[in-house]
Amino acid sequence: MSTAEAVLAGPPRIPDGARDSKPATYDDKPQHHTKPAPSARLGALDGLRLAAALMVAAYHYGGRGGDITTAWGSSPKVQFPTAHAWFAYGSLGVQVFFVISGFVICMSGWGRPLRSFFASRVSRLFPAYWAAIVLVTAVFALPWVAYEAVSPSDALVNLSMLQQPVGADRVLGVCWTLWAELRFYALFALFVVLPGAGRQRVVLFCAVWTLAAVLADAANEPLLDVVLMPEYAPFFIGGVGLYLLHRDRRDATAWGIVAVSWLLGQHYAVAELWHPDSPEFFSYRSGSVIIAVVTAGFVLVGAIALGYFRWANWRWLTVAGALTYPFYLVHEHLGWVAVDVLHQRLGLPSCATFGLTIAGMLLLAQLLNRCVEKPLTPLLRRSLAARR
Repeated sequence: MSTAEAVLAGPPRIPDGARDSKPATYDDKPQHHTKPAPSARLGALDGLRLAAALMVAAYHYGGRGGDITTAWGSSPKVQFPTAHAWFAYGSLGVQVFFVISGFVICMSGWGRPLRSFFASRVSRLFPAYWAAIVLVTAVFALPWVAYEAVSPSDALVNLSMLQQPVGADRVLGVCWTLWAELRFYALFALFVVLPGAGRQRVVLFCAVWTLAAVLADAANEPLLDVVLMPEYAPFFIGGVGLYLLHRDRRDATAWGIVAVSWLLGQHYAVAELWHPDSPEFFSYRSGSVIIAVVTAGFVLVGAIALGYFRWANWRWLTVAGALTYPFYLVHEHLGWVAVDVLHQRLGLPSCATFGLTIAGMLLLAQLLNRCVEKPLTPLLRRSLAARR
């Protein structure tokens, strides 16, 4: 997923044609009916996805105020007097997820018909998501849990993954990122996958979306902001550009797409997350560090795309990639409950609670992957991809 699927977006694979003698730069014909060939997995991308998810978890457990304060019994500033300032940068894991998602979705959609692309995305996102919705709702309904479950009506709406636009309460705090992912998928499917993915069409998609997103930001029109996502578009587009470089590192246009996306992405990240050093804010984030983290995300995905981490093919990276999405879904809200039990009820120290909560959420993610995703994902994919 990916990312996230993001973060979130499914298992990355080297595309067909990546090793062809003919440079992919000239591969401009739509490949609408071409079936991607099986190929090796990009293990380092799996590892980076989990690292981004752990960044977000660190932010949720120790880098912000809000509901986590109830779980700790005091502000995370008190629990982590020094580390909380660094944990606050963990929110940028979402931007890293979006870069990865742009890369993986372009890879997934290249050479696939729309039906196959749709089946792949739905089967990847929804089984674990539905399980997480049910699990969090059930846990929050327990009488000893300090947090309240959403209403039955809102819980049902959450199963559609469309709770944000209809204004329903969210069961999962992180689902706002999935709403961004869904909009990206829709744009990519409509303008690239449906007519048939080829280099020229992908380049045009990146150029038009970049310009349209900037104009939407300038117009300050809410509907355009919802559709074009000016603050997140550069990260998705940057990931798409990095996939073009994965196909052909000599593609100067792709380098330009990545460069412009990075320039815009760091701007929006700083605009969203930086604020003056003031007691009214949980912590101070340096603009320079925000830029550095965004840059690191682009550089790492770029290094993987260009093959510099081809040697990183350990099996545990594949496992890490499989755990990332379910971990991302459950870690925040169920993490609150775990922190409350471990720290306030059992009296464990803050650092031990932090580590055990992370470990517990990873274990739960493994169970969701094994018991939900592995049996249901292929079944759902086959059902949706079948011709009728």
